[in-house]
Amino acid sequence: MLAPAPTAGSFLSYSLFFLLVLLLIGIDMRVLKQRGAEPVSVRQALLWSGVWVTLALLFGLGLWLGLAQDPGFGPELARQKTLEFFSAYVIEKALAVDNIFVFLLIFSFFAIPAAQQRRVLLYGVLGAIVLRALMVGLGALLVARFSWVLYLFGAFLLFTGWKMLQNPGQRPDGLADNRLLCWLSRYLPLSAARHDQRFFCRERGRWMVTPLFLCLLMIELSDLVFAVDSIPAIFAVTRDPFIVLTSNVLAILGLRALYFLLAQMVARLRWLKHGLALVLCFIGGKMLLEHWLPLPTSWSLLLVLSLLSASVLASLLTERKTSG
Repeated sequence: MLAPAPTAGSFLSYSLFFLLVLLLIGIDMRVLKQRGAEPVSVRQALLWSGVWVTLALLFGLGLWLGLAQDPGFGPELARQKTLEFFSAYVIEKALAVDNIFVFLLIFSFFAIPAAQQRRVLLYGVLGAIVLRALMVGLGALLVARFSWVLYLFGAFLLFTGWKMLQNPGQRPDGLADNRLLCWLSRYLPLSAARHDQRFFCRERGRWMVTPLFLCLLMIELSDLVFAVDSIPAIFAVTRDPFIVLTSNVLAILGLRALYFLLAQMVARLRWLKHGLALVLCFIGGKMLLEHWLPLPTSWSLLLVLSLLSASVLASLLTERKTSG
């Protein structure tokens, strides 16, 4: 198991981080309001993806500088914490790609135009941050009180990765028979009209939810399902709740830009699912064997990046060979 170490989080660091998150969300909402219904181009998505990744890199640099000057940590422990942050960020960013497959399905089912998808994803990210914070807190509490929970996390991730390898190309055919969606449609006062980008409307003196709000609910619930994989995976590289939370939130903040960047490409990345499955298998195995075969965080980061890079490269080479 991972050796206990002091947490990088303090009341001040948590407060500053959440102030940073609120600032970034405020900027994102202002940009959304200025652009209105203008669809996101690939160039804009690439630019914003670069911005979010750069912010994560700067945060990691600030984390290292701050901890290196802290007498309770020092340069060596600061380096370890920074490696844990970047490893956790890469893992969360990689597993977030799987969300995109489901987001595409949901938007397609509800026939949401590209211009309205931006609004849904923005509020979806806000809800995801709150849910992730609650789940990270719960996970950290469980790990601190019951260390054997890590073995359950590892077994679950190993099983999930193996199932993905067995059915790497499996995709849901649609949402028409989804029980939760049918239940929500039956019991929520649902308006038949779209009402542009509004989530709620008033019809015949009664407040109704629009199809856009129902789409947002499905986005939030799908992210909750994916968080069950991603958060235990991050506990494989660190038990520090501050590292788990910050890496998770910073990766989620860039999910909207990543969606618009990869939405047109996911069908071409045929081997990406295999790469993600192998990452989950590796992380699960690492958690199960950590006590007997401890693996340096830098090696874990290198292996995860290698698996993802190999799957993307194999996809591009396969497509080139097929088209040629």
